[in-house]
Amino acid sequence: MSRGAAFTYSPLLPTGEDLTEYRLVTDEGVDVVEGPGGRRFLTVEPSALTALTAEAMHDIAHYLRPAHLTQLRAIIDDPKASPNDRFVAMDLLRNANIAAGGVLPMCQDTGTAIVMGKRGRHVLTDGADEAAIALGVYQAYTRLNLRYSQLAPLTMWDERNTGTNLPAQIELYAEDPGGHPDAYKFLFMAKGGGSANKSYLYQETKALLNPQRMMQFLDEKLRLIGTSACPPYHLAVVVGGTSGEHALKTAKLASAKYLDNLPTSGTMLAHGFRDLELEAAVLELTRDFGIGAQFGGRYFCHDVRVIRLPRHGASCPVAIAVSCSADRQAVAKITPSGVWLERLETDPARYLPEAELDASPVVNIDLNRPMSEIRTELSKYPVKTRLSLTGPLVVARDIAHAKIAERLDAGEPMPQYMRDHAVYYAGPAKTPEGYASGSFGPTTAGRMDSYVEKFQASGGSMVMLAKGNRSQQVTDACKTYGGFYLGSIGGPAARLAQDCIRHVEVLEFPELGMEAVWKIEVEDFPAFIVVDDKGEDFFAEVTKPKPVLTIGKR
Repeated sequence: MSRGAAFTYSPLLPTGEDLTEYRLVTDEGVDVVEGPGGRRFLTVEPSALTALTAEAMHDIAHYLRPAHLTQLRAIIDDPKASPNDRFVAMDLLRNANIAAGGVLPMCQDTGTAIVMGKRGRHVLTDGADEAAIALGVYQAYTRLNLRYSQLAPLTMWDERNTGTNLPAQIELYAEDPGGHPDAYKFLFMAKGGGSANKSYLYQETKALLNPQRMMQFLDEKLRLIGTSACPPYHLAVVVGGTSGEHALKTAKLASAKYLDNLPTSGTMLAHGFRDLELEAAVLELTRDFGIGAQFGGRYFCHDVRVIRLPRHGASCPVAIAVSCSADRQAVAKITPSGVWLERLETDPARYLPEAELDASPVVNIDLNRPMSEIRTELSKYPVKTRLSLTGPLVVARDIAHAKIAERLDAGEPMPQYMRDHAVYYAGPAKTPEGYASGSFGPTTAGRMDSYVEKFQASGGSMVMLAKGNRSQQVTDACKTYGGFYLGSIGGPAARLAQDCIRHVEVLEFPELGMEAVWKIEVEDFPAFIVVDDKGEDFFAEVTKPKPVLTIGKR
């Protein structure tokens, strides 16, 4: 029997030096005490954990990293970017500027709060760290203009909104972060449903591990992400992993730039590493899709991270994840010098160009007219046409659609408001005092796909407005019944609230909170024709895989 190799050890994900720029949150609630053997211990009060968490959740709801804003500005300055790419990037920069005011969050889906912490062996707390962190999440979501999205299951079938956005996903580890025993380091994230739903795990085999097959695989799978998670994306691809769940976790961390300082080559220590060549190849692949920043162009992705992990010989998991245009994460640390949080950009206006972009042709649509006239007007224009909507919209999403479907199944008629008005799939954040609306961006259209044929056959949902691509059944229904699906820009929820939404009122189901049926008045609300009454779908062509070249050969 052969002997094993000599023992060696490396962390599976050696994250490298921390180059983050931090700002001091507080120096209260931390102290240093002498311990046995002359060791020094950092003591951390629960109040410090709570204060840090509340501050972090505030910042990531309103501010972005400077690097992300720089990438948005680069789209505007890129002569190869499509007019639609530049239009979306400009709208996202305007949205960032409004959100930085600290009143309206950058996205209406203020997300699931996710916190990962690594506590050094010389850090002492009272042991209830998770509860103290959860209290910080509670304070942020109940005091700020954020949205409650978490549902408590009461039975297998019945659930109710918790009204606090708890529970949070909190994961705490016992390890010396960066080799510092007296440090407590954190990653804070707010993950909305749109981007969280675009996490994929594929169980592949050794056959995938060659350049041509890998690019074919990624060409097929990455197109399936579509635009419902609000591109341009920070895309992460992880190949390998000691388990499927570890591959998915690594992809989430990579999409948040948490693993940027990994090694760039592998060794027999079997640690993970970044493949820079494959990152560049995949970025170019996505730019050839034609999907662009939501409505055609090059900027489906800002950047790509590809992580190679060790694997069991009989298993080859591949995980894919994205961080969306609401790129909400920040790192933090507690050290003997205080409580520190990553410094995000509080003045995004400096990334805006001095001159406005050349205006692309835009068609004004008056929503105050009868539905038949609105459809006749839309029928004049091809898919990808940019629109500006003014007038009333009905707002309804998952639960409201389910309740209306139950009525139809019981033989009741389609509600008149669904027949008379275009329907906007959305759910607002809380409305600040003095505002007509809280942040109120579109939700993912695909979740309502199964209702479209039934609703249009009953005279409703003839014009739909949301984000992302739709299934073939929606295209077929629109062709059969003369309907339209209009794509709204995913991401600029704060700008829509401030600049476009003039009035909001509840029409039905007030007990559902943000899932109620609303009626809103909009002015110059931006949209694009994505699916028309002739059966044309903008996304149909760009989601088809094409022959691709081997890595490094173009």
